[in-house]
Amino acid sequence: MFLMVISLSVNAQTKAKTSSNEEIHINKKGEIDDHGWNKLGFITKEDIVKNNEGKTIYFIDANGNVIDSNGKKMGTAKKNGSYYNIKGENVVNIGKTQEEKWEILDAKGHNVGSVHKNYKLHACAAHCLLLEQKMNEEKSKK
Repeated sequence: MFLMVISLSVNAQTKAKTSSNEEIHINKKGEIDDHGWNKLGFITKEDIVKNNEGKTIYFIDANGNVIDSNGKKMGTAKKNGSYYNIKGENVVNIGKTQEEKWEILDAKGHNVGSVHKNYKLHACAAHCLLLEQKMNEEKSKK
């Protein structure tokens, strides 16, 4: 019984740490940081999201379509902060937390970061940059 309690405690702490490391924050300058405030990318005035190396990740066209750097439609960003993937599945939403800061929520309502009110349309950057970060980590393991 004692071992089971210790195991559950360690497992819960590991999960909490993992989820907090997967948070994305977009400030009022359009800078995108992870939970440790490491810069991951930025949003240009033309609504182009670039990673920290300056490589375009995606842009949002006038119709709210999220287009990757190869010109492929990835999904749709709504003005209310919701993002739907190419299959029409809801991936990201936002919920108000403070006057200028909104929390970014995954489809299940879990907090995955925050976004300044000026960049609500780019709440999907959290999803895109986390996916890119995970792919880069997997490549480095090989």
